[in-house]
Amino acid sequence: MRISVSSDMDEPVARALVAELRERGHEVLAHGALRPAGDARWAVCSEAAARDVVAGRADQAVVCCWTGTGASIAANKVTGVRAALCTDAYTARGARRWNDANVLALGLRLTSEPLLKEILDAWFDSGPSTDADDRENVSHVTDLDRGAGTSTGSG
Repeated sequence: MRISVSSDMDEPVARALVAELRERGHEVLAHGALRPAGDARWAVCSEAAARDVVAGRADQAVVCCWTGTGASIAANKVTGVRAALCTDAYTARGARRWNDANVLALGLRLTSEPLLKEILDAWFDSGPSTDADDRENVSHVTDLDRGAGTSTGSG
């Protein structure tokens, strides 16, 4: 599988992420601080990784910044991306299953190497749910991307 990876900082956990993905047999497309002369601004490198997914250059992406929040926000601005900020394996498994997330966002500050491996295990061992309600929710999010969502709330 081709995985696009971005990080705004050349931190040990970012390097461990790239190494772990390669060890698992994935091809890694690097952006930001992980690429020589790459633009390491979190908004720019996260967008680049997300665009790899929607353009078909990558199957999935992992975007990183200090908290993971900015990276997830930037990635989610790309139409067709469902980025999930995951701080544990349970959240990663749920993001793949219930949300059909195609971009994993990680925080560099609190993600240890053992936790990173647990999150990646859960992410790659899970897939989208076939439950009708789950698929309907993902379809609604896709409609929102197209500007076609319908409001049912009282807002």
